[in-house]
Amino acid sequence: MSLVLSIANFHIIDYVLLGTLALLFLVQLYWYSRYMAAPARKLRKSKKQSPVTNDQSPITEGVTIILCAHNESENLSHYLQALLTQDYPVYEVIVVDDGSEDSTREVIESYMVRDERLHMTFVPYGARVRSTKKLALTLAAKAAQYDYLLLTDADCVPESKHWISRMMAGFKQSPITHHPSEIVLGFSPYFEEQGHINRLVRFDTLFNGLHYLGAALCGHPYMGVGRNLAYRKALFFESGGFTHMMNNRAGDDDLFVNHVATKANTAVVLSRDSYVWSLSKKTMKEWWQQKRRHLSVSPSYRGVTQFRLTLEPLTRGLFYAAVIATIVYACLTYNIQALHLQFGMWELLMCSAVGLFLARWIIQTSILNVSARRMGLKRFNMFSILWFDIALPLVNLYMLLVPKRMKKW
Repeated sequence: MSLVLSIANFHIIDYVLLGTLALLFLVQLYWYSRYMAAPARKLRKSKKQSPVTNDQSPITEGVTIILCAHNESENLSHYLQALLTQDYPVYEVIVVDDGSEDSTREVIESYMVRDERLHMTFVPYGARVRSTKKLALTLAAKAAQYDYLLLTDADCVPESKHWISRMMAGFKQSPITHHPSEIVLGFSPYFEEQGHINRLVRFDTLFNGLHYLGAALCGHPYMGVGRNLAYRKALFFESGGFTHMMNNRAGDDDLFVNHVATKANTAVVLSRDSYVWSLSKKTMKEWWQQKRRHLSVSPSYRGVTQFRLTLEPLTRGLFYAAVIATIVYACLTYNIQALHLQFGMWELLMCSAVGLFLARWIIQTSILNVSARRMGLKRFNMFSILWFDIALPLVNLYMLLVPKRMKKW
């Protein structure tokens, strides 16, 4: 029998399975090639540009670095000096002591004696607000003497002394409107260490980073990370700051950006000197709490953002389910006699399921690892990517469906 005749005798279920597989594969392919690969494309393009045109060309307006500290004496002792030795002409550093019970204030004061650019303020004791960190950032923004605010955390250290210059270069102009940007999104990876938890955190950070940075590069900014984020002071107060999100304990970074960012006012900086590094959580419990806190604000995102964030993991899960369903169905309808006579339903279903699964896996691995290489990060093996690709959406779904009370920090 001919192949055409064999396919013409297929059952409607065969067409449904094959059509569903193909559709889900195409959606995933579009999402990876358009959004996840966008940062790698930008890095490749920037290497071909002259230093005058890429994002490394600095501007020299004054900038205020803001970080909040809650029992961060040890981290400030290690990392604060890196903020005070930046190669940038005009800047200040404001540290907000948010009710610390250790020697945080003493550490800050010891640095203030040596550097007049360092300032300190504090959250009033007993402040009755749901998120004291948002209050701390607001106090610092009001105290800032410059119009550009650059945010980081007490447990973070810049890649180099050119961090401010690289991030400030993002304010030159929007890539879409060619007018000065008001928000600059940076990347903040985690240091590489031994252990499965560290690999999990680094993969999750790379995946999410490529997602939100890629979306911004494609004109759909929806979040930023407070470890490496900059925006204009005027934008902060004109938009109402955190007044519309004070009921959320978290969201001082991603929820604020989701509220004010547009394709016309947002820029992305990806040069290696713009990175800010952090130490990852050491235990699964610590990472679990951090991840739950970040996910807790996602229901407050704009509707279009929620749709985009839901579409990818939904089509990913359905793709895996369709692959399994197709293989199981093919095995249940296996006909040994037909196998020797013609290329029929069983072969087509199995080849389609296995072939599309392998194609997506290879494409995914290639895009993630090419992006990691161009960003100067360690790559992941294929089996780690497959495991995290399946496990992390299930973890996220569980955290969203089983909420838990969040801590202030």
